[in-house]
Amino acid sequence: MPSTFKRAVIVGASSGIGEALARRLAQDGCCVALVARRADALCALADRLNSEVKASVACAYPHDVRDIAAVPALFAEIARDLGGLDLIVYAAGVMPRIGPDEFPTAVDADTVATNFTGAVAWLNEAAQRFGKARSGTIVGISSVSGDRGRRKNTVYGATKAALNVYLESLYNQLAVRGVAVVNIKPGPIDTPMTRGLKLPLMIPAEQAAREILEAARAGTPIAYVPAKWKLVMTVLRAIPAPLFKYLSV
Repeated sequence: MPSTFKRAVIVGASSGIGEALARRLAQDGCCVALVARRADALCALADRLNSEVKASVACAYPHDVRDIAAVPALFAEIARDLGGLDLIVYAAGVMPRIGPDEFPTAVDADTVATNFTGAVAWLNEAAQRFGKARSGTIVGISSVSGDRGRRKNTVYGATKAALNVYLESLYNQLAVRGVAVVNIKPGPIDTPMTRGLKLPLMIPAEQAAREILEAARAGTPIAYVPAKWKLVMTVLRAIPAPLFKYLSV
């Protein structure tokens, strides 16, 4: 497993965890392809990172992850531009604020497209490339919300549960070929997505990025961020369904 990544693509790089990961990788001298929908924010981030490290290590590739038809060509373009690829992180995600009595199908479909379908499109491309090369690291940013169906954020949690199973399947397919597949399950992270929410055990995006890259370098199949969430979720998963339905967690 590489101690330092040389060429990486961060999908969902314009803010939050993705931005923090891109900054840490750039500071380590890694060439980073930044992928996100907001072109202005993405290009500004690339300029900042290049200025901070005084080298051309970051490049912006504006893209809406819901446009899965564009992924194969864009993935190939990035790999050519970087001269190879040894790390991909899918950090794109949305968590709409939905009331307890709302069931907005159109909003839910958009959440599925962003959080899960987009991940499959990008990570499938990486799986094909890395599998042939018999090396590389795939990182998916899931959530503790995917460990159990809750009363809140119904479809958000469902997309993360789907991502968990998808990443486990990729791990089972690719581990024998020398490819690391890392499923990151963060608790609440201080990002624009969680701004204004009162959530337990929240940590800064910079701390999350550090722990995520440590797990990626170690090839850890499942990593809770921070690690204390592993114990918390073990307890929550053990609560019987007849009791769990009454908990507002």
